[in-house]
Amino acid sequence: MSTRAANDNIQTSRWLVSTDRLAARLGEPDLVVIDGSYHLPAAKRDARAEYRAAHIPGAVFFDIEEIADHSSDLPHMLPSAEAFAAAAGALGIGNRTNIVVYDSIGLFSAARVWWTFRVFGAEHVFILDGGLPKWLAEARPVESGDEVREPARFSARKNEQAVKALEDVRQALRSGGAQIVDARSAERFRGEGPEPRPGVRPGHMPGARNVPYAGLIENGRLVSRDRIGAAFAGGGVDLDKPIVTSCGSPRQSCGSRSTRWARSRPASTTAPGSNGAPGRISRSRPGRSPDTTPRSGANSGAPMRVRSWQDPQAPSRS
Repeated sequence: MSTRAANDNIQTSRWLVSTDRLAARLGEPDLVVIDGSYHLPAAKRDARAEYRAAHIPGAVFFDIEEIADHSSDLPHMLPSAEAFAAAAGALGIGNRTNIVVYDSIGLFSAARVWWTFRVFGAEHVFILDGGLPKWLAEARPVESGDEVREPARFSARKNEQAVKALEDVRQALRSGGAQIVDARSAERFRGEGPEPRPGVRPGHMPGARNVPYAGLIENGRLVSRDRIGAAFAGGGVDLDKPIVTSCGSPRQSCGSRSTRWARSRPASTTAPGSNGAPGRISRSRPGRSPDTTPRSGANSGAPMRVRSWQDPQAPSRS
């Protein structure tokens, strides 16, 4: 890829950090790199085992399965603020830490980890553009084994506005006060494709709009701002109006949220029990239509403490 093309990609969102920028900052004491890889059961891949085999030097592993609310019968629900604070601190992450998240697909579960940190108050968290695939394609160094960092203190405060409750979503559907955006494939949205999890009915919430996450990503990277805008417009979504994103897993809707921020629009939220975009990521209950989760609003526009962490080409707003 040409330098110009790479710069155009970084300009998609200020929350993206290039591999060049990360490589130049590895080893800095206020930086923590996170491998946030996760794979659906059907993929038959072990994210932690893959991390132990090869990860970006110094990276710690964020276990999406483990750092969750285990009292819920829904998978991957957000943990309590106390539980998240303990987990982040155990990874050596404090409130003033600069965080760069990547995954082994390119841009998949990293968006969920990024969103989770922002929901709990982290302001200096970014996503590695192209993830591990791009890092490896550029023949950059990797390490094996587990990385252990000195514990830190992370003070977590959950942004309740970032996650909508089931009744909030129902009210939005009744009133039209927010657009419900489903990030699943068109086939699953129409009820023509199988759901990957047992007990989940096919189809979509009445009144929801469909912007498939796969159409926002190309070769593990966000597509251009123009293509993102066209995708939302094609799904009948007005980016100047409130949005609640959802999907069938806890990653796609977060990816949709990050793309919406890439268009410099107002923050949106994610609905509970859903698997998607910006707010809390959760799943549909068996026998029910998928829920949705809102995007975080309070932290979305927070100024960055270390401006130099942004690539020179990155936009001042996302």
